[in-house]
Amino acid sequence: MADMVEQVPPPRRDDRTAYTAERTGAASVRIGALAPLTRPGWVQAGQHLLAGMELAVSEVNDTGGVAGRPLELVVRDTAADPRRAEAAVEELAGLGVAALAGEYHSVVARAAAARAHALGLPYLCSSAVLDALTEQPTDRVARLSPPQSRGWQVYADFLLGAGRGRIAVAAEPSVYWAAGARILREYVAPRGGTVIELDARALAPAALCDELAEHRATALLLLVGHPEPAVSLVRSVRRDHRLAEVMIGAPAGQPEFAEWATLLGDEGAAIPFLRYLPERLSPLGARVETVLRERLTEEPSFVAFEGYDTIAVLADVLRTADAGRAPSAWPSVTVDGTRGRIRFSRVPGISVWQWSGAAIQVVDRDPSEPERFRVLHRGGGDGVTLPARSV
Repeated sequence: MADMVEQVPPPRRDDRTAYTAERTGAASVRIGALAPLTRPGWVQAGQHLLAGMELAVSEVNDTGGVAGRPLELVVRDTAADPRRAEAAVEELAGLGVAALAGEYHSVVARAAAARAHALGLPYLCSSAVLDALTEQPTDRVARLSPPQSRGWQVYADFLLGAGRGRIAVAAEPSVYWAAGARILREYVAPRGGTVIELDARALAPAALCDELAEHRATALLLLVGHPEPAVSLVRSVRRDHRLAEVMIGAPAGQPEFAEWATLLGDEGAAIPFLRYLPERLSPLGARVETVLRERLTEEPSFVAFEGYDTIAVLADVLRTADAGRAPSAWPSVTVDGTRGRIRFSRVPGISVWQWSGAAIQVVDRDPSEPERFRVLHRGGGDGVTLPARSV
């Protein structure tokens, strides 16, 4: 979803986890899995993504695999590095994987998608949202997460509805952050809003607070890495009496994972972010949630459900291709996922096959109970904006 840094150690290698899979028997159908599992990647997001993929692989294999052959994940750590992702795609193609899956960071997924397109290798992107995932239309790449333009417009609707029309963005240099700022600016300007862009690398937290006060900002959006400078910026704004009424937001989802609450405590609550979950999970999703909670020893994030759904879709595609290298089967996919029925279509302005039915929520951590999430606003699938639900 984003391009941020997470200071969490990678998961230990053990016999249970499929990402150590060195079982390369000829009978297996291999899927190349990309995930950020070491710094500077957002490791906790990678862990959740991989946990969802592992669970789905296990369940597919428990029910006969793909045409009688077991699925196998061949996992490569991208570490949030586009060049490393490109090399991994080349390697995995050479190993004969039937398809590629995964990735969280948008700029990394973009690099992986470009190589997959060039090699003719099917790639289902799990969690990255950058609209321009490939430079040209392709039949080889599909995506589960909503495009950034759709999600960030839903977020802008929430801000404007809350009376937060003077929106400051503290941004670091990145294609992803620049795209987000542009989406916000172009969406809110015709609706009476203003976007004030601040350079998070040039301004120390105290200087950035001065800018917020001078511009009379009503909201500050953190388009920056996690944990730093995001954590320092939150602390500085929260402790500046001039900014007591400023809403802090993190559309890219920094507060989703437990590390945010651990580092910031109560100061990390009431910071709205985007996540891609429906109001209610499907029956499959409710069951998967229970298993993932046990495996992760914490609440599974939406990224874990994206991982599960990725493998569910690819297993269906590969079955139709007799477990060989799948042709462009995206238009014919109909799969019951954890968050609803998954179908792919062409969406104007998006170069890859897109699931347009993914639900979008604006959520924050409850100030009275920071471990609990509140749904503040909802955007439906297929571009429908729904009324905010009382929380």
